[in-house]
Amino acid sequence: MLRTPLVLTAATALVVAASPAHAAAPGDVRNPGFETGITGWSESGSRAASFVEAGGSTGSHQLTHYADSAYRVTTSQPVTGLRRGTYTLSLRVRSSGNQPSAYVGLNSCGSAEERAAIPRTGNAWVRLAVTVRVTGGRCTIVLHSDAAAGQYTNFDDIAFGPSDSAPGTPLAITGADVSHVTKNEDHGAVYRTAAGQRRDPFPLLAANGVNSIRLKVWVDPADGYNDKEDVLAQARRAKAAGQQLLIDFHYSDAWADPGKQNKPAAWAALGFEQLKQAVYDHTYEVLHDLRAQGTPAAMAQVGNEINGGLLWPDGRWDNWDGLAALLTAGSTAVTAASPETKVVLHLAEGGDNGGHRWWFDQATARNVPFDVIAVSHYVYWHGTLGALQANLLDLASRYGKPVMVAETAYGFTTAENDHETNIFTAALAEAGGYPATPRGQSDALRDILTVVAGVPDALGVFYWEPTWTAADGAGWDPADPASGDGWENQALFDYDWRALPALSVFKRF
Repeated sequence: MLRTPLVLTAATALVVAASPAHAAAPGDVRNPGFETGITGWSESGSRAASFVEAGGSTGSHQLTHYADSAYRVTTSQPVTGLRRGTYTLSLRVRSSGNQPSAYVGLNSCGSAEERAAIPRTGNAWVRLAVTVRVTGGRCTIVLHSDAAAGQYTNFDDIAFGPSDSAPGTPLAITGADVSHVTKNEDHGAVYRTAAGQRRDPFPLLAANGVNSIRLKVWVDPADGYNDKEDVLAQARRAKAAGQQLLIDFHYSDAWADPGKQNKPAAWAALGFEQLKQAVYDHTYEVLHDLRAQGTPAAMAQVGNEINGGLLWPDGRWDNWDGLAALLTAGSTAVTAASPETKVVLHLAEGGDNGGHRWWFDQATARNVPFDVIAVSHYVYWHGTLGALQANLLDLASRYGKPVMVAETAYGFTTAENDHETNIFTAALAEAGGYPATPRGQSDALRDILTVVAGVPDALGVFYWEPTWTAADGAGWDPADPASGDGWENQALFDYDWRALPALSVFKRF
């Protein structure tokens, strides 16, 4: 819901009669759904800002942190009788977001404290998970809010138990799409640490927790960038920095996305059987050559944001038999050229569960082979993080495949740094719900990583073009050297080429 609290102050809080305390078994969380009020939990700080009210993700009650003035409150519970090992806390939260500091955590466990920041969720409940190593027989669950007036978080469905996860909020992939970096560097772009030291962008990203690189491939681009040779060169740099690869086939000479899926000029006059062969041959050649030079792709996308299909009109959404045949040609080529490479199918609009179900139902009905489902999710275009997580949870369950976010980004300013009008504007910042500041950008990235980490079958997140800063001549249009950059205010480097605080967010995952 849009938060109009049932309870505005503790004085009007729903009173839940506390049942007689039962003896908790070792490792049990007492009153995990707050159905017996605050029984089993302790509060410190602004205690009036922590209360139980009607509602909840399940059951009939929830814990709420809220006040009509600034507050700082902690609700906690020690869990005892634990064997040595790894344990995961999971729970559901719903929050206004943007608090100075709000998190769920595990401390006093005999190892370092672990936390998951509470994200801005919109009206939806989202699942969070955080894991810790327990060595001392006990561990304390912490629900903490340091918030401004009117900011809130609801908590429900607390669960805590043994786990095989790594400590923290681990994601296998914390990635970045740096497809534009060669062109940018050739036109004078440099990349610096936050302190101002100039660095190669690949190891600089790696040092900040970026473990995977996404590279798009165009067939015959006018400016010569993002073709096979450029991708091979960037792949060598990624390997030297210890990063894995996701190769993103656009099957075009320029941008392919939900609004355009134009054939490469060389393929425009091909018949359908020839077009399938061209897809196969191009896919095979790029992945074969990557493998041959010792930089095999971990994953490969057969198409980019293909909600409406690819290679229009032959593979458009209203010709699913043709689309499935083209996707199968690409997928088959991936496996033939690089058997260990996972096939990814990628859609935009990460919160559109109905649209994604329809699309993947069509693909699976025609036996299109694939291994991973990927989505793009920009909160200012595609909806709340609650909608994103609900979609990812459903897709993973429905199709039995791991899921990931292949594109996301957020702006650190609305100011321009070249002549090209920026995509991210004040209106989009309002729609996204985070301020267009370095802190707002950091919070937006942290929140999407946290929400994706709460999906049990999620692989991770790629940030789109963090290195695409404004460099004269390195514009968006490969056929127009005078074009500019509409993305520089969503890069992870500021207008002095220095790393922004959001870059270091990847280290926490």
